[in-house]
Amino acid sequence: MRVAIVYNQMEDPADLSERDVLVQRDDVLAGLRRLGHDVVCLACSLNLEQLRQDLTASRPEVVFNLVESLGGTDRLMPLAPLLYEALGIPFTGADSRAIMTTSDKLGAKQQMLEHGLPTPAAYFLGEADRLVGSADGVGIDPHGSMLETPGGDRDQPLADAVIIKAIYEHASFGMDDEAILWRPSALELRERLLGRQRLSSEPHFAERYIDGREFNLTLLDGPHGPRVLPAAEIDFSAFAAEKPRIVGYRAKWEETSYEYQHTPRRFVRAADEADLLSRLEELADKCWDVFRLKGYARVDMRVDLYGQPWVLEVNANPCLSPDAGFAAAVAQAGISYDEALAAILEATTAR
Repeated sequence: MRVAIVYNQMEDPADLSERDVLVQRDDVLAGLRRLGHDVVCLACSLNLEQLRQDLTASRPEVVFNLVESLGGTDRLMPLAPLLYEALGIPFTGADSRAIMTTSDKLGAKQQMLEHGLPTPAAYFLGEADRLVGSADGVGIDPHGSMLETPGGDRDQPLADAVIIKAIYEHASFGMDDEAILWRPSALELRERLLGRQRLSSEPHFAERYIDGREFNLTLLDGPHGPRVLPAAEIDFSAFAAEKPRIVGYRAKWEETSYEYQHTPRRFVRAADEADLLSRLEELADKCWDVFRLKGYARVDMRVDLYGQPWVLEVNANPCLSPDAGFAAAVAQAGISYDEALAAILEATTAR
């Protein structure tokens, strides 16, 4: 089969998370060639006309889509799938609508709530930089009510803790220990959100921090629907007691950092925690259906101290590097990397 691997062209300078796509490209290329496919690699930039010309000239039967960012922002990730759809070329992974929906963390959270998926409450800056969100600790208030209400309530703690995240960027963009605020008031949170946005030029929101365990569940498409692969847990047991249990930027990308070296991945034995794993798998399956995912995906969850799972994010285009969660999960399931690539291609061409 003639396959075009399309990946995002590097911005200058590119950080560690951006350069990772080159690792993915090389490993997918090697795997597809071992499977006997005729493969060409095409870089994608904001010059979509050039990509259109490259695709027209190379005439692939299918595109293996590795585009994670364009023009230095993940917000433009859906542009590549939109082009494939306009050209009528089948491509791996989720369609443009699913990528657009899941890339907007606040929009995805609202969709989760509408479908009964448990997800932590969120707070964000609305019109005129007013802090809006969930006053009841359940989810986003659809009416956008002000939290900075008259009478001094803005000085009262909103939650025991919140974590600040970029709305549109992934790969733990800008996330460090300072992203956690303990018992913040609405006024404190508003100022912190404004500061993060000024520093990064990216909109941010705050999410109620779930103290507990963190899990990643990978899903792989198949002829009878998605298969939920073994649940991976991030092991924070080596962290100092006062250090927040989060997978920040350093934990993901800086191999010499304390965070990277002290957050190993481990797979939970089904015999040990069957009930919990069953609930996590059900939630991952439901996320697949709610967001109409295809090919492969990853769902990130936390489990609080009472055993309640909470969906944090849905990644419709997860990393395929050999040291990332996808490769680890397929190996744990007894599937080779090449077999997983073949399954993704088969799911694409069977649509």
